[in-house]
Amino acid sequence: MLVLASLVVALVLVHRPLGDYMYRVYTGPPGRERALYRLLGVRPDTEQPWPVYARAVLAFALVSVLVVYGLQRLQNWLILSLGFDAVPAPVAWNTAISFVTNTNWQSYAGENTMGHLVQMSALAVQNFVSAAVGMAVAVALVRGFTRRGSDTVGNFWADLIRGTVRILLPIAFVGALILAAAGVVQNFTAPHEVATIAGGTQHLTGGPIAGQEAIKELGTNGGGFYNTNSAHPFENPGPGTNWFEIFLLLLIPFSFPRTFGRMVGQPRQGHAIVAVMATLALLSVILTNVFELSGDATVPHAVGAAMEGKEVRFGVSDSATFAAATTLTSTGATNSAHDSFTPLGGMMTLLNMMLGEVAPGGTGSGLYGMLILAILTVFIAGLMVGRTPEYLGKRISAREIKLASLYFLVTPVLVLTGTGLAMANRSGLAAMHNTGPHGFSEILYAFTSAANNNGSAFAGITADTPWYEVALGLCMAFGRFLPIIFVLALAGSLAAQKPVPASAGTLPTHRPQFVGMVVGITVILVALTFLPALALGPLAEGIH
Repeated sequence: MLVLASLVVALVLVHRPLGDYMYRVYTGPPGRERALYRLLGVRPDTEQPWPVYARAVLAFALVSVLVVYGLQRLQNWLILSLGFDAVPAPVAWNTAISFVTNTNWQSYAGENTMGHLVQMSALAVQNFVSAAVGMAVAVALVRGFTRRGSDTVGNFWADLIRGTVRILLPIAFVGALILAAAGVVQNFTAPHEVATIAGGTQHLTGGPIAGQEAIKELGTNGGGFYNTNSAHPFENPGPGTNWFEIFLLLLIPFSFPRTFGRMVGQPRQGHAIVAVMATLALLSVILTNVFELSGDATVPHAVGAAMEGKEVRFGVSDSATFAAATTLTSTGATNSAHDSFTPLGGMMTLLNMMLGEVAPGGTGSGLYGMLILAILTVFIAGLMVGRTPEYLGKRISAREIKLASLYFLVTPVLVLTGTGLAMANRSGLAAMHNTGPHGFSEILYAFTSAANNNGSAFAGITADTPWYEVALGLCMAFGRFLPIIFVLALAGSLAAQKPVPASAGTLPTHRPQFVGMVVGITVILVALTFLPALALGPLAEGIH
C-alpha cells in the first residue's frame, strides 16, 4: 500500500503544473518548434475542418505504417542490424500496425529480431508520434466544446508537433536519464556471450534501452526491448525503477483532465473527470492486489503468495499494481506474466481494458474516451427527466449521441467477433496451448488487447501465425482509427453549435453526483456487454 499511496501523492502533485503546461502548449503561440514548422511547411495558424483533420490523421498513419514496415523488411541491409535477418512479412505487417496504433503488441522476441536502428528509427519514433496523435485528437474534441458556430477543430500537424516536441520529448529525455542512472541499460553494443551458472552460454543483447523505456511508459505505448518486457532486469532493474515506470505511464493521462478543465474555462469540470478516473483506477488496483495476495489454490497457500510468473525482486503487490496500471492505460508493458495470475486477478486485467481504458486510459485516448462516457451519461440522465441533455453548454442531440454510441460499440464488436472467429476456425484453435476456460480467456485477452490498443498478452497462444498476425492487425487498425473518426466527427458537430445557457434543469456535471453517475454508467455498460464472455473464461475458471 505504500507504493500505491506514494503514487497517488506524486500524481496529485504533478496534476496541476503539468496540466497547466499542456494547456499553454495547445492554446498558446508557437514555441521553439517554429523551425520545424518551416521545415515541414506547416502553417500552425491555419485551421482545419474535422474531415480534413481526420484525413491528416489517416494519411500520417498510412505513411507511418509503410515506413515502419519497410525498415523491418530491409533490416538486413541497414547499419546496426546486429546481423539479424529481415523481419518476415506477416510479423512486419503486424508490428507496423501495432506501433502506429499505439498498441505495441509484439508477436516476436525483440532482442532476437530487431536491430538497434529499427528499434530507434521505427519503433521508438512511433512511441512518440502515436502518443502525440492521441493527444491531438483529444485536444480537437475539447475544442469542439469551446468553439461557437465554428467549422474547424484545429490543425493536426501543429497539434502533432506541439505534443511531440514540447511535451513528450522533454519529459522522456529526463525520464531516460533517471532510468539510466538507476541501472537501465543504454548502449550500442552487439550481442555477446556470457557463461551461465549451469556451465552453458547465453547471448545477451544490449542497446539504447533507457531511452526507449522512458517513452514506452510515458506515451502509454508498451512494447518491450526484450521479450520479457519490463520484467527484464535490463529494462526494469528493481523496485525503484518499477515505481518510476508506473508513475510515467500514469503521468500524462491523469494530468490531461486539468488541461481539459482549463481549455473549457471550468477547472472543476476537469476535477470531475479526473475523479471518475481515480475512482475506477483505485478500485481496480485494490481488487487486483486482493485477488493476487489471496491466491486461492494449494501452491499459493503453501508458499504464502501467488508468485508464479512474478519476479522475486518485485513481489506480488508491485506486480499486481503494475498489471492494473498498465491495463487501465493503453500501455501494455508488463513486469509479470498476466497468464499466470489467479483467475480473478487475470479477470481484472481483462476488465480494465474492457472499460475502454479510460481510468485514466492512454495519452489522449483516455480523455476522449471518458468525455464520450460523460456525454452518454448526460443523455441517459436527460431521458430520465424528459429534457434535452446538455454538456458544457452544448446540446447532445441525435447526431451527437449516434456518434458517441458508434464510438462505444466499435471495441465490443471487434473483441467479440474476433474471439468468436478464432474459436470457430482451425487456425485459431491450432495456436492454443491450453483448453477449457483458461484457453478461452487467452483468446479473449488477445482480441481485447488488440481492439483496445493495449498490447499486453495472456501468452498461451502462438500469436505469430499468419491468421493471428492478420486478424489482430486488423483489430488494432479498426480499434484505433474508427473511434478517432467518430471523435473528430463529434468534435466538428459540437464546434458548429452555439452555446446553450444553463438553466435550472441543467444537470450539474462537476459535482460528486455526476462523478458517481459516470462511474455507474461505465461499469453497467461494460457489464452488459462483456459479462457473458467473462463468464465463459475467467469467472468459470475461478469458480471451478
